[in-house]
Order: sequence, then structure tokens, then C-alpha cells
Amino acid sequence: MAIMTSSTRRTGDHFEPSDVDPQVQRRLRGYLEQIDYTAFASNKAVLGATIPHADAERFQRLAVAAATARAKWVAEAAAMTEAGASLSEAQIARLAHLRSAYDELSAVYEATRRMVERGYIPYRPSQT
Repeated sequence: MAIMTSSTRRTGDHFEPSDVDPQVQRRLRGYLEQIDYTAFASNKAVLGATIPHADAERFQRLAVAAATARAKWVAEAAAMTEAGASLSEAQIARLAHLRSAYDELSAVYEATRRMVERGYIPYRPSQT
């Protein structure tokens, strides 16, 4: 389902009745824009107070941490399976822990990128 907001179209899971009077639809879109702006302003205020800015060094540290976690997860899985395809419960639990660490670090990287993309926190280019 596509939702018209301002001059851009975006897809989402929000319900928008198609048989409503055009004047009612415009009013509803106005309300929805107010709601979206409230969420934007809240995110910008809270995140901006917590994370003053992002820069290339921050993204590099997050990317390296996520890549390291992925490499550790894959390397341990490969090492565990060298002796055979069957893994113990302890080995499976270890792999689940390593995958979770990778998933969390990847999610933090993506969340930080999204915060910059949406304008919640400023991006400061590196000084070279």
C-alpha cells in the first residue's frame, strides 16, 4: 500500500481508506504529517541529546566491530564442523551467542546510519 505524504510516495503498513471524500483525505494527510513531524522532532531531540553527531570514525569503528563479530562467528562455525557435522548443545549455544553479537552490531550500524539519513543526528565529515 502506498501512502501519499507531501510530494513523496512511500510504502508502509498504514491503513488509508480509498473511498473517503477528498477533503477528508487531505485533512487526514495533514494529521498524519503532524504525527510524523512529532515523531521526527522527538527523535531529533532525544537522539541529538544522547548522540551529538556521527562521523566517519564512528562508522568505521561500528563497521569493524560488526565485521569482526561476523568473522568470529563464521570462523568458529567452520572450526566446529571440521570434526563432523554434528554439534553439541554447548557449541550451538556458542554459535548463537556469536551470531547475536554480530546481529546486534549490524543493527547498531544500520540504526546509526538511519539516524543520519533521517536528520536525527548531524554527520560531520572528517577533517583532513
